[in-house]
Amino acid sequence: MSKIPAQKNDLLVVNNLKKYFPVRSGLLQRVTAWVKAVDGVSFTIRAGETFGLVGESGCGKTTVARTILRLQEASGGNVTFAGEDIFAVGRNGLKAMRRNMQIIFQDPYSSLDPRMPVGEIIAEGLHIHGIGNKAERNEIVQAMLAKVGLNPYHAQRYPHEFSGGQRQRIGIARALALQPQFIICDEPVSALDVSIQSQVLNLLRKLQEEFGLTYLFVAHNLSVVEHISDRVGVMYLGKMAEIAEREELFSNPLHPYTQALMSAIPIPDPRRTRQRIVLKGEIPSPLNPPSGCRFHTRCPIATDICSAQEPAFEEKLPDHWVACHLVDRNQTKFSLTGEKL
Repeated sequence: MSKIPAQKNDLLVVNNLKKYFPVRSGLLQRVTAWVKAVDGVSFTIRAGETFGLVGESGCGKTTVARTILRLQEASGGNVTFAGEDIFAVGRNGLKAMRRNMQIIFQDPYSSLDPRMPVGEIIAEGLHIHGIGNKAERNEIVQAMLAKVGLNPYHAQRYPHEFSGGQRQRIGIARALALQPQFIICDEPVSALDVSIQSQVLNLLRKLQEEFGLTYLFVAHNLSVVEHISDRVGVMYLGKMAEIAEREELFSNPLHPYTQALMSAIPIPDPRRTRQRIVLKGEIPSPLNPPSGCRFHTRCPIATDICSAQEPAFEEKLPDHWVACHLVDRNQTKFSLTGEKL
């Protein structure tokens, strides 16, 4: 896996990140195999931008997000935040670092403690980090509720009294309470109605401008990612397939897998049509991934080298990184019919 060179304005640098889960069997529960959920992922996130991370379910997107925050310990690689190695800091250092790194969870129902009123949920991080007295924490809670479009009296209510969209606003308020620099948005709108999705996305963009936030936005909905992201990374079976600026990626996808994903985006115009690219076969298991390029078993233009050799993750165009043998450095790509474009 090639390393993406870090720039001065990079807030987060992920280099060759790996996360393997053991498979145990037998009476003694010995490790007999490893599920390679994330296997050598590299990318950077610039300060103040939104980096979208997309891919099919099970490709390792959420595992990447949780491993970055050390909610799950990595199996290999390293992650630096503001120049500091996250995996090297001790318990106290990690606690201090987490004031600047927060997460908005996917499920607005299970991510909030049903036994705690909303005010206590938002203030919990402030209490853990010893920020302010009770009155000052209450002021912060009221301010955060106002920022996400909720009323002051909502602080006394319990999560079950709110709709899904309101619960996700509470989750956003909780993440904002510590005034972090970086927030991981783990599919924050996938469980919401379409009309509510747009409201939450617009709220996230507004808060980003107001507080100078940096987002890692994990999603499987490409339309949502196109709306909110500055740069986009595409994952497949634990590997990074392609990274590019949003406009570049959506107008000029180079990797065959990215091309297939783009063809599935609905066009809100009945007079226009798009050629649908249907990938055949099942997604391989991360327990026993294919040799060479992991996409070759479903790729309609795969050649012998694709199954024999893993492609390097290279910068084929300026700031456009691709892992594909069939994309050369002369800015040439192949369509899924096997023709050069």
